[in-house]
Order: sequence, then C-alpha cells, then structure tokens
Amino acid sequence: MSNAKSLEQLEQKQDFIRRHIGPSPAQVSDMLAALEVSSVEELIGQTVPAAIRLEQGLTVGDSRTEVETLSYLKSVASQNKVFKSYIGQGYHPTHVPNVILRNVLENPGWYTAYTPYQPEIAQGRLESLLNFQTLTIDITGLDLASASLLDESTAAAEAMALAKRVSKAKKANAFFIAEDVHTQTIDVVTTRAEQFGFDIIVGPATDAVNHEIFGALFQYPSTTGEVVDVQALIAQIQDKKAIACVAADIMSLMLLKAPGKLGADVVLGSAQRFGVPMGYGGPHAAFFATRDKYKRSLPGRIIGVSKDRLGNDALRMAMQTREQHIRREKANSNICTAQVLLANMAAFYAVYHGPQGLKTIAQRTNRFASILATGLKAKSVTLKHDTWFDTLTVVSADKDAVVARAIAAEVNFATNHAGEYSVSVNETTTRADVAQLFDIILGEGHGLDVDALDSQVAADGITGIPASLVRDDEILTHPNFNSYHSETEMLRYIKRLENKDLALNHSMISLGSCTMKLNATAEMIPVTWPEFAEMHPFCPLDQAQGYQVMINELNEWLVNITGYDAVSLQPNSGAQGEYAGLIAIRKYHESRGEGHRNICLIPSSAHGTNPASAQMASMKVVVVACDSLGNIDMDDLRAKAADVAENLSCIMVTYPSTHGVYEQSIKEVCNIVHEHGGQVYMDGANMNAQVGITSPGSIGSDVSHLNLHKTFCIPHGGGGPGVGPIGVKSHLAEFMPNHSVINVPGTTEGNGAVSAAPYGSAAILPISWAYITMMGSEGLKQATEMAIVNANYLTEKLSEHYPILYRGQNNRVAHECIVDLRPIKETSGITEMDIAKRLQDYGFHSPTMSFPVAGTLMIEPTESESKVEIDRFIEAMISIKGEVDRIISGEWSIENNPLVFAPHTQADVLGNEWNRAYDRFYAAFPVPSVAKDKFWPTVTRIDDVLGDRNLICSCPPIETYAE
Repeated sequence: MSNAKSLEQLEQKQDFIRRHIGPSPAQVSDMLAALEVSSVEELIGQTVPAAIRLEQGLTVGDSRTEVETLSYLKSVASQNKVFKSYIGQGYHPTHVPNVILRNVLENPGWYTAYTPYQPEIAQGRLESLLNFQTLTIDITGLDLASASLLDESTAAAEAMALAKRVSKAKKANAFFIAEDVHTQTIDVVTTRAEQFGFDIIVGPATDAVNHEIFGALFQYPSTTGEVVDVQALIAQIQDKKAIACVAADIMSLMLLKAPGKLGADVVLGSAQRFGVPMGYGGPHAAFFATRDKYKRSLPGRIIGVSKDRLGNDALRMAMQTREQHIRREKANSNICTAQVLLANMAAFYAVYHGPQGLKTIAQRTNRFASILATGLKAKSVTLKHDTWFDTLTVVSADKDAVVARAIAAEVNFATNHAGEYSVSVNETTTRADVAQLFDIILGEGHGLDVDALDSQVAADGITGIPASLVRDDEILTHPNFNSYHSETEMLRYIKRLENKDLALNHSMISLGSCTMKLNATAEMIPVTWPEFAEMHPFCPLDQAQGYQVMINELNEWLVNITGYDAVSLQPNSGAQGEYAGLIAIRKYHESRGEGHRNICLIPSSAHGTNPASAQMASMKVVVVACDSLGNIDMDDLRAKAADVAENLSCIMVTYPSTHGVYEQSIKEVCNIVHEHGGQVYMDGANMNAQVGITSPGSIGSDVSHLNLHKTFCIPHGGGGPGVGPIGVKSHLAEFMPNHSVINVPGTTEGNGAVSAAPYGSAAILPISWAYITMMGSEGLKQATEMAIVNANYLTEKLSEHYPILYRGQNNRVAHECIVDLRPIKETSGITEMDIAKRLQDYGFHSPTMSFPVAGTLMIEPTESESKVEIDRFIEAMISIKGEVDRIISGEWSIENNPLVFAPHTQADVLGNEWNRAYDRFYAAFPVPSVAKDKFWPTVTRIDDVLGDRNLICSCPPIETYAE
C-alpha cells in the first residue's frame, strides 16, 4: 500500500475526531501559547497527577468514519426481529406523528437544550411542559402534576415515598401492592421499599383493607386487562389514614373515569403510547399527579406560571422541587433527571390530535379489543375477565400451541402466567391484524368475519367498560389542545416554541458539571430506526439479538474506559445510577455479615444527588470538610473514617472534584476508606476529564455511575432523558440490578430492578455506542485533553478580570473552573443572578450558578467548542465586568443599569418608555458580535417569589388568551 493511500485512509478515520473536537490545530497552538506551554502533553503533565495517569492506553479500537459506523450498526440492528407486539404491560406500539418526529425528536433545537434553569430563554419547552402538566391534571382528575418522571415503575416508587411522607397512619410501615399491577412495577417498588426499610404486601386488591398500611397501589386497568371500579376500596383505605395510589393507562383515560374522581390521592403512569416509540424500554416520560395539599411532597419538577418584570405571564420551574438540593441529607426522593424531551413529544401528540382525536384513537383501540373479545367468546374461548379496555387475557389449555403459531406469524403475546396469555391491541392495530389474531388463536377456518363482528359490537354497545366507569366529563378544553390540528398549524406552533429556547444550535452552553458537548447528527440517526425504536422491552431475547450485540459491545468499551470489571446499563438517570451503585455496596456488606455498615462519608462540596441517594439507600450521611483550596480535608477524613470505622459503608467522591481540580490525594482517600472496611463510590459527573487519561477503577474506587448524557454524548433533551449506568469492580458485580420479567445476563437472579425496563433507556444507547466507535481509543483521549486545554485557556483569560476560586497543582484547573463573583457583589451590589441574566443579552446561557459555592459561576467549555466560540464567551464576560466597573465608578446606579434590567426583550427595547441610564441599542447589542446573530429572550426577568406564592401549574385560563 502506498504511503499516500495509507495517509488518506488515516485522515478518513480521523475525520470524525476533528469534527467532534472544536479547536483547529492552529487554534490549539494559540491556546497553548497563551498558557505558556509547548504541547498538549506538557499541559496534561502539569494538570493531572502522575500517580493516576494510565500506563496503557484504551483498547476500544481505532476510530471509524461516520459511513462505516452507520453501515455496521445497521447490520447489527437488522439482527433485531421487529414482530407485531401485543405484549402490552405498559408498552404499546404507537404512531409517532411525522411532524413531531422530524421537528422535535430529530431536531437539535429541542434535544440539545438544557434543563430550564434560565427560564427567560426556555419559554418554549416550558410551555410544552405546562401542556404536559395540564394534560396530566385533566386526565387524572387531580389538582397538581409534575413535569414528568423517569418511568411508570419509578413513579410508583415515588408514590410510595410520598405516601409515607404524608400519610397520617404514622405507625404503619407496610405498603400494599395489588397483585395485578405490572410485574416490573412490583419489582422496582419492592427494591425501593427494601432500601427504606418498608414492608411490601402483595395480594388481591380487595385484601388491602385487611392490613395496617400507609399506602396502597392499584393498576387501572390491571396488567391482565380488567377494568375495576376501585372507588369503594379507595374510600376504605383512606378511612385507615392510608394513601391510595393508582397507576393508570394514559390512553384508557380518554374513555375511563378519572382515578381522581374515584378518590385516588396519587395517579401515575407512562405517557409512552402518546407518540413515543417503545424503544426496547425507553426513554419514556412518566406522568404523576396528586392533591394540592401534598404539593410540597410532589417529586420531580413542577412548571408554574408567574410574571416577568413587565407584568407579562412567564413560565418557570416552581418550588425548585429537585429534592436533593432542598433536603439533601433528609431527602427520600432523588429525581434529578426528568424526561423532558419525551414529555414534550407526548404533549405535542395531545396538542396535535386534540381531545376528540385522542378519544377517537382510544375508541378505535377499544373497539378492536371488543371485536376480538366478541369473536373469541362466540368460539367458546375463555376470557379471564368480563371487562377490558384494550387487553384480553385468555385462559387456555393449548397456550403453547397458540404462542407457537403467534411466533411463526411474527407476533408476540404476553405469556407471563401459566395457562394464560394476554393480547393488548393498540393504536397501530388494523382490521387485518384482528383477522390475523383470530387465525392465530383459533386456527384457520374459524368462520369469523371482522366486519360482521364490528356491526354486532356497535349494535349491542359492547365496550368492555363498566357503565359506572365511563368518562363523562370534558377534558383538554384549553385552546392549546384545540387549535393546531392541521400539519401547517402544528409545524408553526412547534417552531414558535422552539424559537423561544436557546439550545446548542445557537451557542455554547458552558454549564459546569453538565458537559454540554456536541451531540453529533450521525450519533442521533440510529435512534429512530425501526429496528431499535419499535422493539418491546419484554420481547423474547432471541428477537433482540441486535440490541444484545450493541449492548455487549458498549458494556465492554465502558469496562475498558472505566477500569471496572462489569457494567449495568439499567439505571435511566445519573441519580438512578447512584442509587443502584449504593445498593450494590449495601448488599455486598450484607453478604459478608456486615449489614450494620450504614454510614456514608460525603465531602461538603458534593453534588446534592449524593446525600439524597445515600439517604434513599438508608445510609447515614457524615459530612467531610474541604480545605481552603477546595480539596477534601485529609485530616478530617482520617478522623471521621476512624471514628465511624465499625459502621463505615462507603465514601462518595467526585473526581476531578466538584471544585474543578484534580486532587493530589485521591488515591490516599481510597486507601483510607478501604482500610476502615468501606467502599469508594466515585461520582461519574466529571468523567469527561478522565477518559483515556485516568479511570475510576485504576484510581482505586469500587463503583461509579456514568452520565452517558454528559461524557458520552446523549443529549440533555431540555432536561432529560439521561442514562446513568454503573461500573463496578468484580466483588460488586453480583449485586447489580436484574429484572423480574427479562433476566439480565451477568447479574444475579433475584436482584431487584431500579428501572422499569431491563436495559433502562435502551433506545438511546446507540448514541454513546456511535460516539465511542467514531472516536476510537485515540479520539476519546484527545477529547479529554482538549476539554482540559479549553478549560485552562478560558480560565487564564477570565482570571485577568475575575478571581478564580480554586486551582490545582501548577495553578491549573481540570475541565471546568469556578469564577468567584462574591467580591463583585460586595463592591457593586451586582449578584451572580444579574450576571447570569445579562449573559442572555449576549446570546449565552449562563454557566452553572451558585454551585458548588454560592455567589459563583462554574464554567465548563467542553472539547467541542472552538476557540472562536470560547473567545466570544470570554468577550461577553469581560464586557459584563466593564459594566460592573461603571456601576462601581458611579456612572450607573445599582438601580439603573443593564445588569439589573437584564434580560432585555424586543418589546422592552422597542417600548414607548425608556428611562434608563444606558441606550436601547446597547441594551440589546452590547458588543458587535451580538448583532450578527441576535438571540432574543422572550420575557424579561421572572418573579420567582410570586410564582411560588401563587402556584399555577396548568395552562392559563382561556380568558388570558382573549386578553
């Protein structure tokens, strides 16, 4: 092979690497010169402790081109057999409206945004989430809803935690689950209860009143399809001062009486069948609603209506209900990741179809179930129940033969119980499908005619729904659900909301600890391939061989990258990963007869998720101090580890530290904890500064979660989805989560699940798989190196104007830095909030504000941002510092300056009145670069206090629109 041809192939292989990494070679040289180093390797040597550097490089393989990667992955995906699914059990085929598929799910304007912590530049997705909450409130018949949870099963676990908090049956320690609740939900709730020390009772629903309980959970309709009026049962439970929780099917609620109207205190479920693909288990948004009096205990995030500075309606996250930041050591909920992108899809599905369209879909689904039931009864087939919405369970002596015929016809039924199988029809079911179902169940020559049965069902009014449970109230009356039913109007509505939001397709989002890097288009494409998107999570494993190949390869690569021995991909958020990792630690101690070990050491700088997760795993938190440089105080650690040695379970550390430095003593931290019998949990939030250079396993930790939605390129989706798999050393591997429906290879049978699906949010795993494939060993290391280069360059430039709070050895930072704004506040009165809001006028999302230190900004540029974009951000920060100086000098007063009035909207700048100390043009275009591509916030600064005092969490009334 000629040298020229070899060089050309090498360039092709590295093509993706140079497109993922933002700075060009010339830009890298300029940044290194500014840092006064001669090479990237010299900077890494100054920054990363030699004691933790990897001796051998990664072995995930050479980088592949985009074409090679997608071609190979398509061949892997083709090994999946996409059968028609009638499995049900919380997962149903659905039609994703193409206008939503193309313009939301496949649109970086929707999937690259961050959680709406800066609401003035997030009004679009906040309106969509408000639509989701309004949808939830309407269909459940309750007062208050959250903006989505992770999945139905974890939502049920949250319902149990809420029930314990608010129930007045204070002496009760048992939670009841009806035996006809979905199997995976029983599994997840039981796992959560075990950690909390609650007792779980599973039995017939009517048996709930015979126990001393603080709450109970029912399925409506049941997992086998029965539709039961639980109103009297709910009343009896409430008479015992217990909390009644109902897991409901979202489509059935178009026809069934709202559980809230039956008296339920909590209603939850999955919104998946509202236009979100099954995706082999996720990601999907769960809905959750409760009574107004329990609003302070509602888990997750709530979107509320407030006012901006000019008196306009404006949306924001109300009450900031991320409990790990409110309660920390007292938290019993840890919903750090919502499922915003998927909740938005479900909300848009409801907007697009409207109340009548949704009711038509539900009626059609129910009618096909009724046709099937009527025909089977006519042939003397025994149905388990006399009621149904969409699911029929057949009691059959020839189950095996029927299932074999189904498989031969490429059809899947639910086959969980001996002598029974269930058939769940859905939105995609056709008349031809019903005819095929008769052929499968009865054999050919049965003589049934679908059209004739349809006429009979219509004439006799057969629905399978008891008359007492027929929905008779109007729902979704708000204009948002009744205005956008043509594709033209829907397209414009989606675009109108998108235009209100700043995402990565606008500018750099420099949120520290959040790693807002490129989510490459080539990585995203496989997510919507039918071979991945249309798989039911409980289909037989031999139909999901493509998924297994992809999952196994991803597992192997993550093992290599982390230095661990095994990986579980089940946790579907970083917080779930922490929880799963701590469960593994707890079970490990129990297996050694040391179940009394229940103390978790946590540095004071830790993420709020850490103490919340420890609390959920029934551990007691002991806080370890940090020194003046932001490092773990080693003397305090030694003293506390020795003091609690007999009961020490673990330490939770983040590396590099939450303060943005590589702590020199990290190996000693691990050794001290191990010497006292504890395990080391390393938070994976900052893995973007480790990959290819060091690893948690080589440093000495025992378990970590990985944020695939940070380091490994799954986009944040406006506040979810996320994936938080755990890596563990071999001694913890047997304690990783399993699943009660589909056994997860490599895990111990009987281990409880932490997520509803065996592989969590499997449909988005191809994103991380593709990233690793296209980067290869060399590219992954380069990404880490460039994240460090970019962060140190930005730090060096900003340090000329702002104090940098913490630095590591040789005055270097890791992949992020903390700018200390407290001196500015002391001298000028300007706060970190003012600076965050003013950055919006420059076209930037604020860095992470007041975490981990109040009065600071934590900035992480990532490797994907070019020097040009970083310089734009630096220019904005320097310009804002100049504005502060003008206040300090007295040119502007603290009451009248562009920072306290920020952000500036078009209406604000073009208004009739302007009594400001600065001119209108400067308000909007403070530096020339802003004028080239202006992003306008759509509301001025929002009144948080007003929003919390007057909590409104559904769409404003119709009168508002008339005004």
